[in-house]
Amino acid sequence: MPLRVGYVREHFSSPLLQFAIDDREKTFILVECPSGTGQLISRLTNDEIDVAVALTDALISGLANGSEAYKLIGSYVSSPLNWAVIVGAASKCQRIANLEEGTPIGISRVGSGSQTMAYVMALQQGWATDKLHFKVNNDIRGLINSVNDGSTSAFMWEWFTTKPFVDASQVRFIGSVPTPWPSWLIAAHPSQDRAPSHELRDFLQTLSSYVVAFDASETRAGPNVEFIKEKFGYPEEDIRAWLETVTYPKDCAAIPESVITDTLNILEKAGVVKTPEGRQFDITTFIDTTVVKLT
Repeated sequence: MPLRVGYVREHFSSPLLQFAIDDREKTFILVECPSGTGQLISRLTNDEIDVAVALTDALISGLANGSEAYKLIGSYVSSPLNWAVIVGAASKCQRIANLEEGTPIGISRVGSGSQTMAYVMALQQGWATDKLHFKVNNDIRGLINSVNDGSTSAFMWEWFTTKPFVDASQVRFIGSVPTPWPSWLIAAHPSQDRAPSHELRDFLQTLSSYVVAFDASETRAGPNVEFIKEKFGYPEEDIRAWLETVTYPKDCAAIPESVITDTLNILEKAGVVKTPEGRQFDITTFIDTTVVKLT
């Protein structure tokens, strides 16, 4: 049975989509998860997908907080994710500092990147993280509606994904918070019945070839732009601006150890995770050692 691979249909997924087009569902089937990483983790838990291409911070915080629904098996995007801070079209806020401590923040799901990055934003602003107030709005449309109807004051989402709504004057940017870690990792359910190690290794090996091809300078100059324009409808100017910022790993079956340890350190400072009393996290328990190597 082909692997069920959950993903978020954004421009970052382009190499994965190119792989899927050529694979024709022989070895894996894509399962779209528009609500983001929180939904991906939920679907891993509920046996709806076997593999998830998801945000680094949410995956690591989930493992640190005891999730047994998945293990890390690889890397996907090496560069940070630029999270825009977004308010309603009529909001009086002009910058992040105008937001009041404890104001309602919209998130897609509990445990999502939109929630963990709100903690990072609070840390940067000097807010008490235990005073953060969240409202779940499921997806980008729900989040946009919430800042415009006043039920939330702001939400966070990837910059270029949200920019078309800003261009259409539906919402406004008041700042951004780039992740202090590489943005995307790959996780899989630990069961050999659902995600056999040999199938995962084959998947990562082939995905690496698509990632390397997408990351090459000659494809960035033309083919990548046309692919993203066709699949996502973004303006060419925005596509080229994003391509100047994004980098992918050479080997998807490797995770730098520092990615896990540095992310844990920042998430602990932000109050998202807590180190086990009297000991440190054993990061080898976060990964599937039969599939991925720490570097």
